[in-house]
Amino acid sequence: MQPAGRGAGEASVSRPPVLIRPFRREDTEQVVALWRASGLVVPWNDPYRDIERKLTVQPELFLVAEHASPDGVMAVVGAATVGYDGHRGWVNYLAVDESRRSEGIGAALMAEAERLLAGRGCPKLNLQVRSTNQGVIDWYRSLGYEPDHAVSLGKRLIPDVPDVTAQ
Repeated sequence: MQPAGRGAGEASVSRPPVLIRPFRREDTEQVVALWRASGLVVPWNDPYRDIERKLTVQPELFLVAEHASPDGVMAVVGAATVGYDGHRGWVNYLAVDESRRSEGIGAALMAEAERLLAGRGCPKLNLQVRSTNQGVIDWYRSLGYEPDHAVSLGKRLIPDVPDVTAQ
């Protein structure tokens, strides 16, 4: 578990420190709400099923960032799913509460993901960003990530939503 700090050039905000820790089942609703608010939930992916799937494979690599509100209630303000297949590491579903962006929470989640993956012997971390999301691409580039100039292909093996076209 790592406390999150602000990165270079980020605004100074007098908020309590953020703790990066493994996901717990009681985080589910807050994480799904965060993913929805961040635009990461798409019609063809059920976030609840994605959480259940992640909890069956390397659940210790499902990270959340939490902080205590002024009344002492712990709130999830960031999350990321991380994985390692023996060849490459991956980060998916990285999201930070919009009101807490520019505080270094996303960078802290990525730093913890990198630390955990390096500790497993992972030689390279890959991630996917929608090509239309230039702001996020620029943010990852500021962390040292570069385009691989590879094409990502996909094939759905298990549908998350009923096939309405089959009716």
